[in-house]
Amino acid sequence: MRGRFITLEGVDGAGKSTHMDWIARRIGAAGKKVVVTREPGGTPLGEELRKLLLAQPMHLETETLLMFAARREHLDRIILPALAAGTWVLSDRFTDATFAYQGGGRGLNLEKIERLEDWVHPGLEPDMTLVFDLSVEEAKRRRLAASAAPDRFEQEDLDFFARVRAVYLARAARYPQRIRLIDAGQSVADIRKVLEDHIITLCQ
Repeated sequence: MRGRFITLEGVDGAGKSTHMDWIARRIGAAGKKVVVTREPGGTPLGEELRKLLLAQPMHLETETLLMFAARREHLDRIILPALAAGTWVLSDRFTDATFAYQGGGRGLNLEKIERLEDWVHPGLEPDMTLVFDLSVEEAKRRRLAASAAPDRFEQEDLDFFARVRAVYLARAARYPQRIRLIDAGQSVADIRKVLEDHIITLCQ
């Protein structure tokens, strides 16, 4: 039986990382084998590309192509083999992030991203995407409290993150069967009650 593919999304500072390990443990407690990974990254090549993407200024289209190059490697080496073996995959970001950050935040034509999506992973999308939604002001406060050395994405202004958030919300409205909006302004305990319900539903 094919494994399930779950992705976590949201603006930087929304709290995805706070819940990643907890979600993995909850999936494991349901008797499922799970791989935890991230984008960009997840593979040796992907991690090298991640270093460039988070630190090196570059043309927007170069940035987007490198995101998809890392994703293609990620799919080939981690995601697709795991799913085929019946292992669940839990990923910190996937293609929704490219639509939100390179499309919404940086203004790349979304049709270009759609064409890359169709080329790199035709017919594959997550079984469930959890979008942690938070006001950009609160997300910035959390970023500043958590990061001593912000990367070049975390250094963007509030208008950038407002555009990122708007695309996430638009995609959640467009794909309600796949994307679940999580109010990340709640307490950790309350968020995990919501996550528990979504995970139980997917495990059934």
